[in-house]
Amino acid sequence: MSDELVALATQLLGYDTSEPEGVLEAAGFVNGWLEARGIEASSDEVRGLPVLRAEVGPEDAPTVVLHGHLDVVPGLPGQFDPRVDGDRLYGRGAYDMKGALAAMLLTTAAMREQHDVRVRLGIVGDEESEEEVDRGSDRLVDSGFIGDFAITGEPTDLHIGVEAKGVLALRVQVSGVAAHGATPWLGDNAVLRAIDVFRSIESLPFARHSSELFDRPSINLGRILGGDALNKVPDRCAIDVDIRYLPDQDPADLLEQVEGLGAAEVEQLFTRPPAVVDRDLPYVRALSHAATEHHDGEPMSVGRDGASDAVSFLRVGVPAVEFGPVGAGHHGPGEWVSVSSLHTYRQTLDTFLRSLPAQLDA
Repeated sequence: MSDELVALATQLLGYDTSEPEGVLEAAGFVNGWLEARGIEASSDEVRGLPVLRAEVGPEDAPTVVLHGHLDVVPGLPGQFDPRVDGDRLYGRGAYDMKGALAAMLLTTAAMREQHDVRVRLGIVGDEESEEEVDRGSDRLVDSGFIGDFAITGEPTDLHIGVEAKGVLALRVQVSGVAAHGATPWLGDNAVLRAIDVFRSIESLPFARHSSELFDRPSINLGRILGGDALNKVPDRCAIDVDIRYLPDQDPADLLEQVEGLGAAEVEQLFTRPPAVVDRDLPYVRALSHAATEHHDGEPMSVGRDGASDAVSFLRVGVPAVEFGPVGAGHHGPGEWVSVSSLHTYRQTLDTFLRSLPAQLDA
């Protein structure tokens, strides 16, 4: 077991990177960690959040981008005090994705002296944001920080994510009739009506669609904005609905179905396309070969329910997959990553990179 790997992951987990100040502090630590190992790092910012770049290996060799993010969703106070219990490292971001990022940092450092592959490490601070444009991963790509292949270390339990859902985020405005809170039967409660609208969205035809790697789309009621006084029946309510649609679905069709309910005003907040990569591409097969050592079955049989920043690379023609360690509970109160799988994950990345030239020539 690599004590250095666990120590680095624990250090990263200690930063509360749900806030910009914590992201900047963590980025400063990463920058210093790289430079202490003789790896020159550069950075710029997107909306005040860091975009870090580092690279090792010859410039004319096959190039792989290891891609990750420092930011996390908000957590309980204790989640930023990481702890190890048996094989589990607990903490906000352990699984999504500071554990993987620690392994990527160590892998990059280990590839300094070899001469067969170029390794680029790109780290952003806004993957969890709701921004549709000017995102850190887009900045990486648009600055030319690309390669022949990209791996983003999102949670996949050591499987290779060759598909990820897209995002259609909607604000649904529902009207009601105000009345005194003591006589609610004289009004029409917009909050309760909004809940009914949400249930109707869950029952629309698109919600029952399935594909090879996905049972169905996911539909989450993320926010309710309604009511302005305790003693008043609310006459306006907005709900923010997070729809994760399947790669073969059309978001315009989904929007049309929601608007077709006719019970609310619908505003599109933002969209992100799904991610799809050909599993028979040489780089994907090479990663599969390296991962197969740690699987009883096929390591590419996974689609990611969450959206993926891999789409930033895919839009410019760079094949990109998600590949991360074993864990559970991301975005939840008991998030953890398997300590042994972090070691396995780092080993797999190292094997993949070192065997890549031979795999490409095969």
